[in-house]
Amino acid sequence: MDVQLRKWRQEDKKRLMKICNGTDRSYLADRLPYPYTEKDADWWIGMVGEQDGRTGIFRAIIADGEYVGNISIEQKSDVYRRDGEIGYLLLSDCWSRGIATEAVRQICPIAFKELDIIRITGQVYEPNEASKKVLKKNGFIHEGTLKNAVTKDGRTYNLCIFGKCVQKQEENAVKL
Repeated sequence: MDVQLRKWRQEDKKRLMKICNGTDRSYLADRLPYPYTEKDADWWIGMVGEQDGRTGIFRAIIADGEYVGNISIEQKSDVYRRDGEIGYLLLSDCWSRGIATEAVRQICPIAFKELDIIRITGQVYEPNEASKKVLKKNGFIHEGTLKNAVTKDGRTYNLCIFGKCVQKQEENAVKL
C-alpha cells in the first residue's frame, strides 16, 4: 500500500467533506462538526494554509491515490509550547490496513523539523485499542492514564496519554 501525506488545498474541499462526514466519530472530539459542511471545509483549508509550518503540520492522508483521512500535529502554547498534539482520522473502510501507522511514521519527523517542539503527545480514549497500537508502533510510550477524563455521547472514558520525544532532546531533559 502506497501512503502519502499531502498539504490540503482549496480544490480538496469536497474530499475533506467526504472524509469528515464518512468517518466513525466514536473516539473523536466533538469539535469536529457534523454534518461537515462546505463552510467548515473552507474554514479548515484556510486555517491550515495560514498555520502549516507555523503552529502545526496538517496533511491529507492518501492511500493508493485515494484521499482517506486527515492527520495533524498542533503545537501547544504557553509553558506547553515545546509539545505538539497529534490527531488523525481515517475512513472506517481503511482501518486495519497500516495506513494510520504509516501516516504517523511520516508526519512525526516533519513536525520535529518544522515546529519548535521536542515532544509529541497523543491522547487516546482507553477503549480505542487500534489507535493505541498505531502510536506504540511509532515509538510512542504510554505515559499515564487520566481517569474519567473524557465524556463522549453520554459515556465517560479514561484518557491514555502517549508521548514521543525527539531523540537529541531526551538527553537534555530534566531528570525528576
